[in-house]
Amino acid sequence: MAIQTVGIIGAGTMGNGIAQACAVSGVKVVMVDISQAAVDKGLATVSGSLDRLIKKDKLTEAQKGAALALIQGSTNYDDLKTAQLVIEAATENHELKLKILKQVDALLPPDVIVASNTSSISITQLAAATSRADRFIGMHFFNPVPMMALVEIIRGYLTSDATHDAVKELAVALGKSPITVKNAPGFVVNRILVPMINEAFFVLSEGLATAEDIDAGMKLGCNQPIGPLALADMIGLDVCLAVMEVYLEQFGDSKYRPCPLLKEMVAAGQLGRKTKRGVYSY
Repeated sequence: MAIQTVGIIGAGTMGNGIAQACAVSGVKVVMVDISQAAVDKGLATVSGSLDRLIKKDKLTEAQKGAALALIQGSTNYDDLKTAQLVIEAATENHELKLKILKQVDALLPPDVIVASNTSSISITQLAAATSRADRFIGMHFFNPVPMMALVEIIRGYLTSDATHDAVKELAVALGKSPITVKNAPGFVVNRILVPMINEAFFVLSEGLATAEDIDAGMKLGCNQPIGPLALADMIGLDVCLAVMEVYLEQFGDSKYRPCPLLKEMVAAGQLGRKTKRGVYSY
């Protein structure tokens, strides 16, 4: 099944990033959000991002125009009916995602594939809220979407091979490098990444090294572009804590116990870059 039009629910950071990746690759996009202001902001973000690519000589003005012409902004879910694949890219809130998915499932033709860009919520559980569990899949893009090559393609318990293959084919057509993952808390990347960040907080709290030296050690010794503590500040300490709490609850394994220092910093409102203070000051 060739996917020629992609519907995207949500014009925020992830939604407009996915829209850009599709449009630059020649795939039509219908990007829907609840307000015209949100849609306009999403379109403006894409335009600005394409301008930066032009300045770096990675795109021409003509290519920018062609890409923007492929993106239709809308506040009406009915406009998603022209798509062969609809990607839900709303805020990482379980109840909100369920509400949206039930709504679009009732509207869409039965052969349309529905995907969620969730980074943590069970694909099997989300699929069960629809009438198309065999045509439901996880498509977890990484931020910033236009730059990051990885897409985790997550198979729910009932996802069909045909659905998986069509979505994988699209990811490759977008210039991405997809990996196939079974449904489990955190999937693959965050399952490894967030406990590593948590361990860095344990190392910091035990006074084994300064934050700067912990980050320098991981950058220089493991060739990571950013240290785990600086990365935690970028992600948000509250987000890191929430993910660890989900792992602890769902796996029931004490190795996922959040570091007390991480909990204490979140309680103090030091959440990282977004509050100008986390492990580091900004």
